[in-house]
Amino acid sequence: MCGIVGAVAQRDVSSILLEGLYRLEYRGYDSAGIALIEDNKLERFRALGKVRQLESKMPADPAGHIGIAHTRWATHGEPSESNAHPHLSNDRIALVHNGIIENYKGIRDRLAQQGYQFSSETDTEVVAHLIDSHFKNDLFAAVKKAVDELEGAFALGIIAIDDPRTLVACRRGNPLVLGIGIQENFVASDVSALLPVTNRFIYVEEGDFVVLHDRDYQVFDADGKPRESEIWVSELNSDSANKGDYRHYMHKEIHEQGQAITECLEGRLGDDKVHDTVFGFGAAEVFERVQNVQIIACGTSYLAGMVARYWIESLLDISCQVEVASEFRYRKSVVPANTLFVTLSQSGETADTLSALRSLKSDNYCASLSICNVPESSLVRESDLVMMTRAGPEIGVASTKAFSTQLVAMLLLVASLGQKQNRIDDKVLSTIVAELKSLPAQVDNILKLESQIEVIAEDFVDKQHALFLGRGEHFPIAMEGALKLKEISYIHAEAYPAGELKHGPLALVDAEMPVIVVAPNDELLSKLHSNMQEVKARGGKLYVFAHRGAQLETSSDDVVIEMDCDTDWITPILSVLPLQLLSYHVAVLRGTDVDQPRNLAKSVTVE
Repeated sequence: MCGIVGAVAQRDVSSILLEGLYRLEYRGYDSAGIALIEDNKLERFRALGKVRQLESKMPADPAGHIGIAHTRWATHGEPSESNAHPHLSNDRIALVHNGIIENYKGIRDRLAQQGYQFSSETDTEVVAHLIDSHFKNDLFAAVKKAVDELEGAFALGIIAIDDPRTLVACRRGNPLVLGIGIQENFVASDVSALLPVTNRFIYVEEGDFVVLHDRDYQVFDADGKPRESEIWVSELNSDSANKGDYRHYMHKEIHEQGQAITECLEGRLGDDKVHDTVFGFGAAEVFERVQNVQIIACGTSYLAGMVARYWIESLLDISCQVEVASEFRYRKSVVPANTLFVTLSQSGETADTLSALRSLKSDNYCASLSICNVPESSLVRESDLVMMTRAGPEIGVASTKAFSTQLVAMLLLVASLGQKQNRIDDKVLSTIVAELKSLPAQVDNILKLESQIEVIAEDFVDKQHALFLGRGEHFPIAMEGALKLKEISYIHAEAYPAGELKHGPLALVDAEMPVIVVAPNDELLSKLHSNMQEVKARGGKLYVFAHRGAQLETSSDDVVIEMDCDTDWITPILSVLPLQLLSYHVAVLRGTDVDQPRNLAKSVTVE
């Protein structure tokens, strides 16, 4: 959601800024812009649409040794060129902004009375004028005074024609990283934007400011006092987020799941147990005390938490609650003693999940645990315990490998808790470990079903609705399948526990409503079969993803995809793969934007 790139160098930075914007496209946006200073001249270029539209509007040889750039996802004001960033004040200050300024209206009214004129509907332009009103030839001092007046969550990048070798940036609630080069320095929303120019980074702490020049940089805390910050060397490379031979990032990431799970498991499994060090220093002591688990997440991560609840309660006999972060943070909750607070997030910067973590007040929480894909993200830094999923860069907005590795991480958590409290039978624990070790190969095998799934995807091209069914831990998997289909194909899709059909959803079933069923060979199979017959009796067409050994009575009208899957605990992870492929191929056939679906953002850093 929105992206910032800034650079100060002894060379032209326009190409660096453009490349950075391209690398931030995955975050989701509707417009883009760049501002450059060269020879005491401030130039701005903006465009509605993609970064390529912005690039086409720029001169063939733009020049600037300092500049800022932005991809905008509309919050205040519709998507338009006039609302696109950077925003200017008096043609001498340019500003880019991620987040939301909550008290912008009062500041706007005050500035209007002072004679400032507004050309946009945004809260961002208010900040540009506010900084201008404080500017006395010291950009950092002006920014500091302005930020002291602001309420909300935001990250800012600012340049000024009267201080043409200085770039000031700050963060309050929204992520920001400082990239350190050789006689050049950079800022960005995340490291991926800067990997072509540096692998040395400082993760800007909450409330901090950074002041960049080409030869040096300074970091200041919220009070304006200098602070020392640790430099991190990234192990990522600039090619790690390329599509390779795949048409879309999502397709590539679906097929990367076997390797991603291998990385997630590496060094974490013994012969028949989970290593004690998986969740970091101090985890063993915490896990001995856990009597309840509270899982908080959003979107796909929330559904991973719902699957984990089945594992936790059935295997450990420990109570588990799972709640959407945006609901949890705004209600009073009852916290049982010795509750482990678990947050799930791909980016580690999801605003609602972060706010839920920061709002914890009860002494009944024994620790907070973050399961995340991004090292040094805010969620990781602010949690007591951490487990990295190691999924690698995920560019497609619709999460795939992040989801499967979150499920792996949660199963490792269950096993680790069970070991520490002797709540899991040794035979069951050994089975879990063996299944996890076999999982990458099984994932690659299931993905071989793609050619069959590509054929049935043609049946969905002209459909407007779809119904997904599952039971037990496969109900959240059905929900994930519905979410993927609606996210990228724009087909309205819903998921229900199959036993709920008679309580409403059957009214929707007819020949135009495809019904997708996840059918594992488990103790609920006979119940699921009865639910399928209810669909058939109403003229619905079934698309069944059946695990090996699942004996189902089907007719010639039904489509059955047989999955070579005969496992106890990892079946939800395997079951989601065909649903990901189905949503992908339906979206391709419908001609939608697979990697950047409309109205959505990869990293939701505002409420």
